[in-house]
Amino acid sequence: MRYRVGLAVALIVLSLLLSSCSATGRLGMNWHGLLSQFISFGILLVVLLILAYKPITKMLDERSKKVKDSMEQAELIKQQTAKTEQMVQEQLAQARRQGQDLVAQAAQIGERLREEARQQARQDAEAIVARARTEIRTEREETITKLREEFVEIAIQAAEKVINKALDKETHRQLIQKTLEESTELKRESN
Repeated sequence: MRYRVGLAVALIVLSLLLSSCSATGRLGMNWHGLLSQFISFGILLVVLLILAYKPITKMLDERSKKVKDSMEQAELIKQQTAKTEQMVQEQLAQARRQGQDLVAQAAQIGERLREEARQQARQDAEAIVARARTEIRTEREETITKLREEFVEIAIQAAEKVINKALDKETHRQLIQKTLEESTELKRESN
């Protein structure tokens, strides 16, 4: 395209010069020298077009293509960066949600363990109270038994003093024991 434009300009200039041949002689110009200069210029122009213009335009086209490819690659990298950034944001959001879920689960587990500890403490306290009641009942029964034996001894001593005669202790003891058992049975029947 540029070659054609340059050729057209050269032809126009040449035709103008040829048409004004009569004027060139009056001005003192050498027509043949001018023509040879135009031909030399044309040959130089053709040589430059072949040797310099085509390689230069080829180099410029390659450079333009490289720039265009670089721009496309930069746009592609920009899109990939945007996608990667979006993926990172999604992964961060997912990690945040998982962290919150773990914290919630830990809180639930902690509450459950606290409740289990409370229940275990209640059961332990109830077991201690039940053991204490059993021990108290056993001690009470032992105390009552000891009191009965002491009462039997005191009653025997009192009876001996009252009767002034010594009965054998075993007979007295059986007699008092029978009386106590009868009184215990009377109490139970009255209740």
